[in-house]
Amino acid sequence: METDGTYESRDTRGGAVPRPAGPPTGAQSHQVPSTAPQVPPAPPAYEVRPAAPTYPAAPSVPPLPSVAPGAPGATGAPGSSPAVEWLDAPRPKAGLGIWRFRHVPPPEGPARLAPVTFVGMLIPVAIGLVIWSAWQNNALPYADFLLRAFTPNDWWYELSTAPRDWEGAAAHSVADGVLFLLLVWGIGTLGSWGKVPRYYLGWCRPPVRAALTGAGALIVLGFVFSENLGLGWPPLPLVDPVACLAALVTGGWDVPKSPLFVYPMRVLITAAVVWPFARVGEWSGLFRAWRARSAPGAAPAPTAPATPEPPRSQWPELREAGQHRAADLLAGELATGRMNDVDCARVRRGWQNTDQDAKRRAALVDALLRQGAAADAHPSGDRDLPSRSAPHDLLLGQVRVGRWAAAERTPRAYHGAGLALDPGLLGTSLLAVGPSGAGKTRSLVAPVVESLTLQALTGAVAVVAVGAAGAPLGPDEAYDVVVRIGDASSRYDLDLYAGATDPDEAAGFLAEGLVGDMEGVETRRAATVLAQLIGPYRAAYGRFPTVPVLRELLEARPEVLGALLDLLPADGAQAMRRELESRMRQVGTATDVGPVLADRLTALDRPVFAEFFGGGRDVRPFSLRAVAQHPMRVRVTLPEGGHEEAARLLNRLLLAQFQQVTRDRAGSGHFACLVLDDAAGALTPGTVRGLQRLRPQNAGVVLALRTLAEVPEALHGPLLAGVGCRMAFAGLPTWDGRAFAEAWGTERVETTEVAHHTVFADQPMTRAFHALRKLVTGKAVTTEAVTVREVERQRWSASDLAHAVPPGHAVLSLTHVRGEHTPPLLVELRG
Repeated sequence: METDGTYESRDTRGGAVPRPAGPPTGAQSHQVPSTAPQVPPAPPAYEVRPAAPTYPAAPSVPPLPSVAPGAPGATGAPGSSPAVEWLDAPRPKAGLGIWRFRHVPPPEGPARLAPVTFVGMLIPVAIGLVIWSAWQNNALPYADFLLRAFTPNDWWYELSTAPRDWEGAAAHSVADGVLFLLLVWGIGTLGSWGKVPRYYLGWCRPPVRAALTGAGALIVLGFVFSENLGLGWPPLPLVDPVACLAALVTGGWDVPKSPLFVYPMRVLITAAVVWPFARVGEWSGLFRAWRARSAPGAAPAPTAPATPEPPRSQWPELREAGQHRAADLLAGELATGRMNDVDCARVRRGWQNTDQDAKRRAALVDALLRQGAAADAHPSGDRDLPSRSAPHDLLLGQVRVGRWAAAERTPRAYHGAGLALDPGLLGTSLLAVGPSGAGKTRSLVAPVVESLTLQALTGAVAVVAVGAAGAPLGPDEAYDVVVRIGDASSRYDLDLYAGATDPDEAAGFLAEGLVGDMEGVETRRAATVLAQLIGPYRAAYGRFPTVPVLRELLEARPEVLGALLDLLPADGAQAMRRELESRMRQVGTATDVGPVLADRLTALDRPVFAEFFGGGRDVRPFSLRAVAQHPMRVRVTLPEGGHEEAARLLNRLLLAQFQQVTRDRAGSGHFACLVLDDAAGALTPGTVRGLQRLRPQNAGVVLALRTLAEVPEALHGPLLAGVGCRMAFAGLPTWDGRAFAEAWGTERVETTEVAHHTVFADQPMTRAFHALRKLVTGKAVTTEAVTVREVERQRWSASDLAHAVPPGHAVLSLTHVRGEHTPPLLVELRG
């Protein structure tokens, strides 16, 4: 890999076998052999087929030494090492931001029935019983009128519905049946009697559900045909009304008593009674399943997949491509603990990236056969970090930073699930705001940086972590380049111009760093002034000026600019001479921003920084442009003490440089991320506009702020709109919460309002009862007026964000580079 002189190989631990993916069990003592050993495959979890074409046999070498039980790295049976268990662990599909490693989705139980459902069931039953009793006792109003209106008058005695002969009795029976069916239909509809059986039967398996509904149907049929079965209780009015209706239609009892009528009638009544029970019990589905099983030639349904998916630890993707030797080698190294999660992720990524390139794939296979798990390692030689503080799943690129709280606003699928971040989420950029001590660095920034440095070892990520010297962003051994600005012992210097060769490009991000946060100073005009100076200087000296020289040029003393002009050849640098002459004419005018730039640059032109920014030390300058080209791990330590203004300036400069160097890198295969542990003063109108341009370039930033007041008020809205992931920690002030509440918007919710109105009675007896009730209960007699309506309300109000978020919690909304997003939800960072 080309390094462009930005970092060198540091193979201080290249010979040591990295620790497994799980918790460290001790130091490993085996060395990675230089030749491909003949490793026996893992137990028969995956059937090895002959490769096509057949590869020549590997040279006979001694087998790998096995790890003795109880020794460091021993895991019991072969193939059960922590790396194997980690690689083969299930990772089911889950929602955005959920930790998928061995995630168990919560069961989707039926919706809970409200208590009013049971009350609503009983009230129609009581009303129906009252109506039926009144009908049977001939006390139902207008019952006589209805009967006489639909039947001849000679069936009844005068002024009554007492039957004269059998026609009147039959008509009464038919009316009983009609009223009974109407009452059953009304009770079932108004009381929602279908919901409760379906709710409780939904917990049962289909055969049990069918058996219970069948038992209910038999009980009802026993009441319908109790007279024929000799059960001793009065039958339900279904059979007799049908027979009486047939007698009235045919004019006698000959047809209703005929077996040709009686048996079909009973079959139809039985079918009508059984039909609702069959629907609730879903008998049709059970019947279709039974018929499919009993069909001739039908194979029994397998209890498990006929061809189970092979475990990942057996490298099925290599075997499908015919590379069985390489797969056996990797499986053996996994089983013996010589391969960790970084190696697995790196090999899988390398295999996927060579899918369309046969020459690169052949080179990868050759490296695997020669070096095993150490093939295609990171240029630093590292295969793991010195230590880890957070759970990582490098197969998915996730790091767990907490868990989703089981709050009212949280969807059921997120209740208690782990909270995880990955490059797909960080690619939309993340803004975290919270007061000092809220846990931004400890709970969020540190785990994210650790995850990115691990993924850099797999070739998937380049990370630049910027913070103070005391920020817990990992040891120096976890990085390829450590730049300690202002520390004389630093091995690396920071290139002020990010390796640029175009003066206009270098002047653009340098102007953002110097005056991007100043109101009333146009960054474009400042960039023009800088380009008019550093362009001619580079043409004269072949390099850009150092900080002291640039300050002298900005101060625009005539002798300095004149000397530079004399160094430019008259024939070969006409454009640069024109630029410098234009600058000399602007000196001293009202619109000249040179003095402002020189004043700002004074923060870097201090004795503590004299040996930095190309000041003459014999150290290697680091260019941020290398991050866009290589999967590097970079740590930049900002100056502290009395150099806060210099730290803010460098923050702005690094952010502007990062946005510039990541442009037009669509062909790059790794994700580039800049992490600012303290982004105070780093955001300018230009860099805020550039945040949304990072997403298509496979890049993102993580910004941590103590308060939004550290950003100009005019940028609050554009900043929250430009980042895809927003995080508000506990203790946020209300004015910051107001900005988050506006960014998260509103949602439509159903609200219930209950108003209590005092009842004023007019009748003396009613007033007496009300007075007695008030004397007993101590409360006046009131009525309730319930109003249910849909309203729009803020997802999280400023007051909720300021006062309702418990310590150790935060409110987080996520957006993926694919466009998926989650609403703001409460998360617990200590879980």
